[in-house]
Amino acid sequence: MLIEFFYQLRDAGIPVSVREFLTLLGALDARAVSGSLDDFYVVARTILIKDEKYFDRFDQVFASYFQGAESVLDKIEADIPGDWLTKLIEKQLSPEEKAQLQGMGWDKLMQTLKERLAEQKERHQGGNKWIGTGGTSPFGAYGYNPEGIRIGQDGSRHRRAVKVWDQREFRDFDDRRELGTRNFKVALRRLRQFARNLEASELDLDGTIHATASNAGWLQLKYRHERHNAVKVLLLLDVGGSMDDHIEVCETLFSAARGEFKHLEHAYFHNFVYEQLWRSNHRRHTERLSTFDLIHTYPSDYKLIIVGDATMSPYEIVYPGGSVEHMNEEPGKVWLERLLKHFPSAVWLNPVEEQYWPYTESLRMTRELMGERMFALTPAGIEAAMRRLLQSGRAVG
Repeated sequence: MLIEFFYQLRDAGIPVSVREFLTLLGALDARAVSGSLDDFYVVARTILIKDEKYFDRFDQVFASYFQGAESVLDKIEADIPGDWLTKLIEKQLSPEEKAQLQGMGWDKLMQTLKERLAEQKERHQGGNKWIGTGGTSPFGAYGYNPEGIRIGQDGSRHRRAVKVWDQREFRDFDDRRELGTRNFKVALRRLRQFARNLEASELDLDGTIHATASNAGWLQLKYRHERHNAVKVLLLLDVGGSMDDHIEVCETLFSAARGEFKHLEHAYFHNFVYEQLWRSNHRRHTERLSTFDLIHTYPSDYKLIIVGDATMSPYEIVYPGGSVEHMNEEPGKVWLERLLKHFPSAVWLNPVEEQYWPYTESLRMTRELMGERMFALTPAGIEAAMRRLLQSGRAVG
């Protein structure tokens, strides 16, 4: 039964060996798994996966192979009964009905949620007041409200939530993607400032052939000074939510950048930069990176490249507590301004088509904060962004 599962893992590029597969079968034979699919998932991943970068690929293969089997329910951080949130209804409203629902405003929205939580004692489905599923209330899941708080819903649907009370797991961008990276690599090569190593360490093939021929055929190796790209890049990537629509193009960029820049550091954020970032989405809840520490770790000669669609509630940019996931003490724009002050050579790459930029308020605000240094995540846009980084670097120097 599991032989096909083994082959699918190998087809996905996961380096699973026959020995590891036999170890898994031995664990099953020894009844290390109690019969639960959840237990089998943990045991299989522990035995078969040797590097965390393959976790996301393993999850995809596992879900595909065992499609239709029981799934693991997402953990909910909010103190709300889980059985309220099990009904999956996608509420379809007419344009006229949606137009009747007006945003409540941040302060009123938060105050109203507190009052509803205190009043409501049972599950509610449909309707426009109580916290539940499939309605037009600003609180709940699988419904519609222009400014709502999403509780217990798997993923975004209308891109309208101003806060989300769910534990979320975001995937790391895969750095193995090669298809389509050539154009991005060519564009990124605009950002080059070469430096020579002090020691001659690179084999000079032509020089070696000439010296060997001149030495009556006795091998005489010749070396030359290696030239390398001295540019240092700090890459901040938005993941999750509306960025799920742009995973492929972001992976292409990430793969191209890993191959092009010797000095490349990266970190992730969701929607907007705040006081904390993370390097691994799998450990994002336990291993956070302070934005202050990042600023004081990397010198100002690093080129800052931020990648994100800048599509969110404006509250996330301008309000304390406006983050969709946590209660931030300072607005997102304050943290972006700190980053831009420390890293004067900075650009923002946006995967959203440029023709749609004027129609999203948060995108317009972000573009203004960046001083119009926002570029499309296309080969042409990247090339323009790299030229801008080089120009700003010379101005600073």
